[in-house]
Amino acid sequence: MASEKRNGHRRVAIVRGLRTPFAKAGTVFANLTALDLGRMVVQELVQRSDLDPNEINQVVFGQVIPTLTAPSIAREVVLAAGLPKRIDAFTVARACATSIQSMVAGANAIALGDADVVIAGGTESLSDAPIFTSRPLAHALAASSKGKSLPDKLKPFQKLKAKDLIPVPPAIAEYSTGETMGESAEKMAKENGITREEQDLIAFNSHQNAARAWKEGLFDGEVMHVTVPPKYEQTATKDNIVRDDTSLEALSKLKPVFDRRYGSVTAGNASPLTDGAAALLLMSEEKAKALGYEPLGFLRSHAFAATDPGDQLLQGPAYAAPVALKRAGMKLGDIDLVEMHEAFAAQVASNLQALASKEFAKKAGFNAPVGEVDRSILNVTGGSISIGHPFGATGARIITQALNELKRRNKNTVLCTVCAAGGLGAAVILERA
Repeated sequence: MASEKRNGHRRVAIVRGLRTPFAKAGTVFANLTALDLGRMVVQELVQRSDLDPNEINQVVFGQVIPTLTAPSIAREVVLAAGLPKRIDAFTVARACATSIQSMVAGANAIALGDADVVIAGGTESLSDAPIFTSRPLAHALAASSKGKSLPDKLKPFQKLKAKDLIPVPPAIAEYSTGETMGESAEKMAKENGITREEQDLIAFNSHQNAARAWKEGLFDGEVMHVTVPPKYEQTATKDNIVRDDTSLEALSKLKPVFDRRYGSVTAGNASPLTDGAAALLLMSEEKAKALGYEPLGFLRSHAFAATDPGDQLLQGPAYAAPVALKRAGMKLGDIDLVEMHEAFAAQVASNLQALASKEFAKKAGFNAPVGEVDRSILNVTGGSISIGHPFGATGARIITQALNELKRRNKNTVLCTVCAAGGLGAAVILERA
């Protein structure tokens, strides 16, 4: 049975998606590593899909802040999950669009005929972020390890200064600009005229939509339960960031974080540091039919884009979405749902503004603006502000969430976008039929 082909390539099916609950860093998953979370979600995905592990050709997994003891996270996930050791695996990273990248890499292998079955996803533990030493201390430690006597081992530390002993956390600022994402979001809010009220409304809608989705059981089939080691006395069953009791009034009372005097970006209208993992089961259309699976949907097109990080750092989606639409042969009016990663409400509002702007289209080199996104079809079951944002897992979460919602509504197409550090952006168009 031949698969439908586009441009000579096989059609790629997203058969199933699964994620752990997303938890605020330092809470229920505080003692778990990114590898722990990745292993759990892959094991559960395989079991729930009733998939023979020997059918898996490849695993593509990503992580943004690497685990120093397991830097090849994809291969370690294969081994830790007990999958056949012959399964090829490689690790990817594209900042917050990492699991979009893992999906695209796996999909390309399938489309070209290099694989039939791929697991793609990502994992992140902000509770277990690596802490580095200063360079002088690192050099002293290396020199000390070569010493043959105690005096020889102690000698390299004698020249150290007190500041050299201070631990160094992972970089949170852009290397090229020195600005953090929050500072960049604040800058975008000011330059684009995004009001505090609009940001708080986006955050409020995110919490309301996610809380409703949980209450109605919409996430029950796509979020696994995690019984937390080592004592196994606590089980995480849902995201612990969603607030069903939040209000616009409560959000309006929060103080700005990045510009305390004139700013509008707060902890309430930004995504929090989060632990979690998510995975997707991808197959060629032919393979899915042969194994008896009904796909959630198919990848129709994708696009990655980049812009000057010193300009509008988080506006990558506005550059990527028009390209994905063009490659799909579609317009915004053909899209039934829109999912946009909510790094910050200011970033969401800025990208929506840019997509509808003739001035932006001209600046970006597009013939015309994409158009105005109908807010009633945007992030209808919540987004990263309320659900959380484990960097490496968010893209796979969005894809699973979007396809399940398309099925519930009996709709056909969704545009998913993600902004990422470095001025990067990703967009994918998924379809059910």
